[in-house]
Amino acid sequence: MPIKLIAIDIDGTLLDSSSRLPENNRSVLQEASRHGVDIVLVTGRSFHHTRELALQMPARTILILNNGSVVKDQSGATLASHTLPAETARYIVKETRSVRDGAAAIFDRDDDRQFLCERIDWTHPHRRHYFELHNAWITQVSSLATELTEDPLQLGFTGDVSSMRELAELLTSLPRAAEYSQALTEYQLRNFSLLDVVSPGRSKGRTLAEWSTQRGLTPSEVMAVGDNLNDREMLEFAGIPVVMGNATPGLKKPGWIQTDTNDEEGLAKAIIKYALKRNQYPAVTIR
Repeated sequence: MPIKLIAIDIDGTLLDSSSRLPENNRSVLQEASRHGVDIVLVTGRSFHHTRELALQMPARTILILNNGSVVKDQSGATLASHTLPAETARYIVKETRSVRDGAAAIFDRDDDRQFLCERIDWTHPHRRHYFELHNAWITQVSSLATELTEDPLQLGFTGDVSSMRELAELLTSLPRAAEYSQALTEYQLRNFSLLDVVSPGRSKGRTLAEWSTQRGLTPSEVMAVGDNLNDREMLEFAGIPVVMGNATPGLKKPGWIQTDTNDEEGLAKAIIKYALKRNQYPAVTIR
């Protein structure tokens, strides 16, 4: 059955290791779109961090953002939203205060209160550059629980890999764990991790499945490409799951296709082979 939708993670998949968009990735996506294939970017990023890149994508590209919490078009219009109840968010902030360095509540806003942050050290080497790029959307507050008067899209935590795994285990063990879901993204070579808490049952994969159903598509008509743990559910949904060569080891699974790395145009090669049905680039299946 022909591929009618390609779901693509951004960091580590669409972009190379220098966060640049390879020209071959861009041109292959344009070609796929001309053949009638829907292009969907599926990311943990918020819209403001995706807007410029989205404008380089084919017309009518859809954006699944904040690990599945919101769906937008290229102009930023919200097509679907799945927020975390504010009362649940306040509970999480309070219950994790003793075991975390900081936290952020992220909202569907285009101003300096999009990110409300508590106790985050923006001088940390892994956070400084992000703050310099995105400080126009960030406000630091003394008490995040007090500021949570409306439903956020998500809560976000950052730290080293082991501390974020420990936080994830704590969140799983809390009495009200059924009220939320988690998405973990790990960069093991940098010893840096992101842990996002979203509405219950929400993930990249669930939102992709809902959007595909709305479009009248079956999983067999969907190809998904990703590189990190928060991509697992969308890869499990897709009929053609493709894992990047640079993917975190915990994502690789028997039977899933493995393409080249993001610095070797692995995305373009996989689309050419499996969606456009040309054979310039081979891919291998994980065994």
